[in-house]
Amino acid sequence: MATKEYADWSTRGKSELTINPDGSAKDNTGGLSKEYITQWSYGVTESFNLFVPRLFGGASQENLGEDSKSFNYLVDKGLPRSSALDFVSGIPLYWGQQPITSGPAYIGAIVFFLFILGLFLVKSKHKWWLVVGTILSLVLSWGKNFSTLTDFMIDYFPLYDKFRAVSSIQVILELCVPILAILALKKMFSTKVDVSAKLSSLKYAAGVVLGLGVLLFVFKGMFDFIGPGDDRLRMTGLEELPEMLRLDRKAVYTSDLLRSMTYVLITSVLLWFYIKGKLKTNLMVLTIGLLIVFDLVGVNLRYVNEDSFVSKRRMLEPFQPTAADKQILEDDGVFRVFDQTDGFDSAKTAYFHQSITGYHAAKPAGMQDLFDFHIYNGNLSVFNMLNVKYLVRQDEEGNSFPIENPNANGNAWFVENLKQVNSANAEIQALDSLNTKVTAVVNTNDFKNINRYNYQIDSTASISLIDYKPNHLSYTTNNPNAGVAVFSEMYYGNGWNAYIDGELTDHFRVNYVLRALKVPEGKHKVEFKFEPKVVEQGSKITLASTLLLGLILLGGIGFSFWKGKKEDKS
Repeated sequence: MATKEYADWSTRGKSELTINPDGSAKDNTGGLSKEYITQWSYGVTESFNLFVPRLFGGASQENLGEDSKSFNYLVDKGLPRSSALDFVSGIPLYWGQQPITSGPAYIGAIVFFLFILGLFLVKSKHKWWLVVGTILSLVLSWGKNFSTLTDFMIDYFPLYDKFRAVSSIQVILELCVPILAILALKKMFSTKVDVSAKLSSLKYAAGVVLGLGVLLFVFKGMFDFIGPGDDRLRMTGLEELPEMLRLDRKAVYTSDLLRSMTYVLITSVLLWFYIKGKLKTNLMVLTIGLLIVFDLVGVNLRYVNEDSFVSKRRMLEPFQPTAADKQILEDDGVFRVFDQTDGFDSAKTAYFHQSITGYHAAKPAGMQDLFDFHIYNGNLSVFNMLNVKYLVRQDEEGNSFPIENPNANGNAWFVENLKQVNSANAEIQALDSLNTKVTAVVNTNDFKNINRYNYQIDSTASISLIDYKPNHLSYTTNNPNAGVAVFSEMYYGNGWNAYIDGELTDHFRVNYVLRALKVPEGKHKVEFKFEPKVVEQGSKITLASTLLLGLILLGGIGFSFWKGKKEDKS
């Protein structure tokens, strides 16, 4: 498939720009790349996690406790018990195909059993769309493990290539399965359903689910229980730790399998007693409900417990300022900070300052490309155009200290000329050697009406930020000549509008991500306002809907009074 240039950078994904062998950039797709989308592909066999929670280890960090082989091994090797316990409290127990996971997609052994029961007992048409929804979402969650369907969806279904994890589609089956399970219970408690039909359906469902449990136990030897990160554990000098962990995975596999089968067996026996008339309906409903709660909550507490919650005070003040933070905060200007000690995905810096780092699953693709091609490589001209005034570093003793960047371009500046290129690849590559204070690069393939300009910047020319709000920026300009101003703010044409002295004016993108605007000679006020049309349209729809609902309510009340008076007269 031939490559194409970006038509709208705001719709791109993280992995769409790749580097060719010659060092050039290449655009792969109009959405996220297939490789990126399918990183979190659910394993086919791993799907049995729906029935057995830790069949594949559970989460990438599990707490095994003192009864584990790994804990005893660490203690035998001379590690203090407290250190060994701390180590096994976050051990990589997961051994499935996904890079990392916070826990299994467990819907509950009892809910799963009732779903199977519904396949035999429920006869209504609703069963079929629930079954189709369950199967389709499960198969789609396999991603690259069922590439025929996944590739078809990515290539032909609108917006499907904008999702970053195919496994998330299991939310559909997590809705469909409980609904069919409830319908199965409804039929089971109905007096209109024949007793023989209930008994035969119960027999088949119990046979299928318990038989599945037996097969999983029998074929346990087919799995190697080796995790992708086990080799790294050997680097700790504990050569036998991966083998101990493998034994723990086997033990967890067996214990959780027996746990699920026990819940299914108890539920089956209770339903059998109910069908035989030995249990009353209310007692049966209460018992099944409690069993489901014990089942699901018991698994949930492995991943969400009191350690997952913090005090209100700590929530309101999650970070404490360092000496470097306090020193930077003395500067009351508007600028950005890059903390090299904090990592690219950390949000700590943004708590105290404006930052270029942080994490979001849907971060701006243009900014991600800047990181991939320039910021990771320490391109100072990119730091300058992003108005990074302070960089935070660490000394040999681990103390953080700020370094002021005297070459930061500021919030906005006039450039002397525009360098024209005709592709997104050439635009981002031009930043390698570009003096962003003097020159800006523009992609004429996206902005076709930009002509070649050369400007003589007068020493008295100035542009200053006078008011800064997240959705409204105001500047004053003074330039004896017409010029092009570059603003150290992300370009987003689908929401931001530019105004010069209150009049709407077209602006364009330069330097791959920044905004630029032609400013006439003289003194002017320049404003950028965030005014997305979708919000305006949504507000109108909301207002119209509210008015319509009010009219309907008033009409209903009026009709009730009119009908009541009419009945009184008659």
